[in-house]
Amino acid sequence: MRKYMGVAMMAALLAAPVAAWAQRAVTESDVISETFTIEAIDHAARIVTLKAKDGTTEDILCGPEVQRFDALKVGQSVTFRYHESVVSSILRPGEAARPPVDAGITRTPGTQPGGTIARQVSATVTIEAIDAKVPSVTVKGPTGKRMSFKVADAKNLEGYKAGDNVQITYTQALAVSVQ
Repeated sequence: MRKYMGVAMMAALLAAPVAAWAQRAVTESDVISETFTIEAIDHAARIVTLKAKDGTTEDILCGPEVQRFDALKVGQSVTFRYHESVVSSILRPGEAARPPVDAGITRTPGTQPGGTIARQVSATVTIEAIDAKVPSVTVKGPTGKRMSFKVADAKNLEGYKAGDNVQITYTQALAVSVQ
């Protein structure tokens, strides 16, 4: 489960050129869902032990933001749905870029613990070079750092040229529900 949470802005910059370049906005997304059973609860330490279908267990520390911690019970099912997406599009002259970061927590209504944690990061990169033979693209990020990426399909580079400003928006969301 922790392996899904370590994705950061660099992943957005790494994934966006591979995601599918096009003149119109392009979205690549994926959803991973896993269900666990609550095996044990340490109320004093606020630790929940979750058991996967393969029998492995993992201890999860539930901080104070888990407001309905006391409603958890051994034997309940906990489902985690992780959503990740990357959207890229060319910014036209005069077009405003999205704000760089937006994040929030939404709690599930009712008495059962649950909610969604989401984060959206946007950056504008400038295409510095395109090599259709490899195929690859070199971009300069908002901090001036240059990065080069292989592109899965040369067709995804059609319509792009050096000097284009490309808006990349990377979204992560983790939804937790208890049954």
